Amino acid sequence: MRKYVLDTNCYIDASRDADAHQALATFVSWAAPGLYVSSVVAAELRAGAGSVRDRRTIEDRLLGPFARHERVLTPSAAAWDALGRTLAALRDSDGLQLAQTSRGFAFDVLLAHTCREHGATLISANAKDMARIRRVFAFESIAPYPPARK
Repeated sequence: MRKYVLDTNCYIDASRDADAHQALATFVSWAAPGLYVSSVVAAELRAGAGSVRDRRTIEDRLLGPFARHERVLTPSAAAWDALGRTLAALRDSDGLQLAQTSRGFAFDVLLAHTCREHGATLISANAKDMARIRRVFAFESIAPYPPARK
């Protein structure tokens, strides 16, 4: 079975836009058996929650079911090492300014390495950053949302 991990932007978009919410719901309806959450995404969602109530909702309705079903992918020590190597490679090849690099981009690199380690496809609306990361190492990512497989 194919594994999928949603980037944080998929959850945020679905919380702000009815069409994005419906697209996510349709995807989840068929992909649920192969759907995982990354601990990186979980951290971003917790940090971005606007209130204690929002954080509880995220915990209870989204993250809790993944944890109960043991579907949380966590970066290994090797993924953290690869994050540093990837940022260094982008500094050398693209002139990436580490002091001006967003935390979100670093998390995307870590997320991509984690997905690669676990054989999961990363679903992200952030095509620009995915393409930039892919210049350093190969991983599977697609824009939201792939059609149901037959």
